[in-house]
Amino acid sequence: MTNTVKTVLLLGAMSGLFLFLGDALGGAQGLMIGFLFAVVTNFASYWFSDKIVLRLYNAQEVGPDHRLFQIVGRLAERAGLPMPRVYIIPQPSPNAFATGRNPSHAAVAATEGILSMLNDEELEGVLGHELAHVKHRDILISSVAATLAAAIMMASRFALFWGVGGDRRGHDREGSNPIVMIATLILTPIAAMLIQMAISRSREYDADAGGAAIAGGPTGLVSALRKLEEASHVVPLDANPATAHMFIIKPFSVSGLTSLFSTHPSTESRIQALMSPARP
Repeated sequence: MTNTVKTVLLLGAMSGLFLFLGDALGGAQGLMIGFLFAVVTNFASYWFSDKIVLRLYNAQEVGPDHRLFQIVGRLAERAGLPMPRVYIIPQPSPNAFATGRNPSHAAVAATEGILSMLNDEELEGVLGHELAHVKHRDILISSVAATLAAAIMMASRFALFWGVGGDRRGHDREGSNPIVMIATLILTPIAAMLIQMAISRSREYDADAGGAAIAGGPTGLVSALRKLEEASHVVPLDANPATAHMFIIKPFSVSGLTSLFSTHPSTESRIQALMSPARP
């Protein structure tokens, strides 16, 4: 099963959770209020994501004379993409991300640390990964997933606030089980979050494969991932948790059960996928 199919199925599962919660609440007004609020919030985030995140990290735009601009330009032409804007982030921790609502309004940013650490072949692998995110319109996909997850969480909070499974006067619906309803309102948002993280991890695998194709092979990206994984422990990135999913490697490491809530697969699993004869 391809990662694209997995993403579609996961989005469908999250939509099903939303409908299930709506049925459990008996058409509570909070469900639609939460959904509409989530749509507006995430639409604004999607539309202005590039400006918001670039300002958050004090990114500085660079021009054609810069090494980063030249590498991005070569890769964008190879990938058949419009030339994105290119930015440097004044951070010693090595990392990079892409943003923008579509390929015509894209931006690629890299930290000073990653430029000093990686050679050109490794940078091509990293930047190819970021351009693959742009080509696959992953900002849109993550925005849809975030909208559904936020709507589910808001609806649950509304329901708990107004009364579990009750009408606006606080009376329980006939035949409802308060314990089951409470469990539903608590566990459904957790399930939505797990699905959202799974979507993000799936898109990372696709961006790795797409980036390797753009760069002409996986060697540079594999070498870069190994270096970045080691460096992330030594020089952590001062990152906002809300933007952690955007970076090529998560700014902090996770393991065990907490990896279920990670926006990135483990670096080793990404390398194994890249080196596999049948890459996802």
